[in-house]
Amino acid sequence: MNIVKQNEEWDNRIFSDGWRPAIGGSSPVVEPSTGETLGNVGLGNAQDVERAAQSAVRAQSAWASTPFDQRAAVLREAARLLKERGSEINEWNIRECGSTQAKAQWELHATYEQLLAAAAMLMQPDGAFYPSVMPGRMNLCRHVPIGVVGVIAPWNFPLLLAIRSVAPALAVGNAVVLKPDPQSAVAGGLLLAKVFEDAGLPAGVLHVVPGGAEAGDALVRHPLVGMISFTGSTAVGRSIGRICGEMLKKVALELGGNNALIVLDDADIEAASSSGAWGSFLHQGQICMQTGRHLVHRSVVEQYAARLAARAKTLRVGNPHTEQVDLGPLINHKQRNRIDDIVRRSVAAGATLRAGGEYANLFYQPTVLSGVTPDMPAFQDEIFGPVAPITVFDTDDEAVDLANGSPFGLAAAVHTRSLARGLALSSRIKSGMVHINDQTVNNEFHVPFGGMGASGNGSRFGGAANFHEFTQTQWISALHAPITYPF
Repeated sequence: MNIVKQNEEWDNRIFSDGWRPAIGGSSPVVEPSTGETLGNVGLGNAQDVERAAQSAVRAQSAWASTPFDQRAAVLREAARLLKERGSEINEWNIRECGSTQAKAQWELHATYEQLLAAAAMLMQPDGAFYPSVMPGRMNLCRHVPIGVVGVIAPWNFPLLLAIRSVAPALAVGNAVVLKPDPQSAVAGGLLLAKVFEDAGLPAGVLHVVPGGAEAGDALVRHPLVGMISFTGSTAVGRSIGRICGEMLKKVALELGGNNALIVLDDADIEAASSSGAWGSFLHQGQICMQTGRHLVHRSVVEQYAARLAARAKTLRVGNPHTEQVDLGPLINHKQRNRIDDIVRRSVAAGATLRAGGEYANLFYQPTVLSGVTPDMPAFQDEIFGPVAPITVFDTDDEAVDLANGSPFGLAAAVHTRSLARGLALSSRIKSGMVHINDQTVNNEFHVPFGGMGASGNGSRFGGAANFHEFTQTQWISALHAPITYPF
């Protein structure tokens, strides 16, 4: 497989009313496995965002007026083209973002399903009738487009985490300005732009402006952008939330997580350790739903730690473009150094290294730490790397307290042979998602997805929730004849 090549259309360009050079300049596309430069993309700045927002406003009204079946047809054609170009898109995901081949293929399929789900939205009811105290009055509440939606997408699942906002926003009649992370500008932005262009999306309805902090800030602050959908760190999300609050702008924040997997004393340890390994090590742990804390009952903790460490030691780490591996590279040196610092400081504080804790370049070995206490960095911090910290508990109440001892509230899991016990615990865990006898990294496209606390502002992506996220509700009342009031 070696089909990655610089495309003349997006060479040093962005997608904004066609392919054009970015006012902000350009940026190299660097392969994290090798350090090789794969090409160059346009890097947008505030002026690029201004131009895109103005164009999106002009194009949005006609797009919203387009019959729903025609909008759905564009989304279905985009899905078809995405699958047709799957080999090229997957290779960019592997080489640009460090995805393994299996992860890239899963993400492509998930993105395809999201496009089809967005197209199917348009055949569902888009409003409801409500009763009235006034005889003869009809009350209709319907979903109407926001206008222009700004989408700021991360590098870890670049296609999926862009499309889960872009596709439903387009489906319900919005125009979109997408700002992918510069580290995933091709896989998470420019290839998607080409798919939509070829699928027949009218010019100006979608703009793809890769960029850094300047472009992101300009998009968030732009008065013509009526909503921001942001996926990324809690620190940046707080800043975006403050700005949007001041501007009375709708905002959907899907932020970080320090997700707990609880292993009770009656758990199937073989299955639980498998869930723990998958949850901590998938995509090098660079997932917001990563299992960041393994909370294990004292009676089974040694058995669990031994099995988890054994699993970690069998995983293959290497270049996913040239080898069959389980883990690829971390995204950059800053991320690697941060992960290693958390591991080193936790070991210095008394944690035991059971596996891993070593790296070569950006390839970090899957790491297991036991004896982790709540005051250690490996418990407190969102690691976002292939590290599995194990903390012991003695009672169900203590497990719940430990799980809730983090400001994050994205995902959690509970392993037990008693479904009733698992359900009882799930109702006490402050998390947007709780999975019983499974792992924390779950995603079903039709189920509302989102977090609580420092993991987000209660926004939800998926299924019927998309109608509420990417529209505003309008109340219309109607009478056959006007009312005469006392004055």
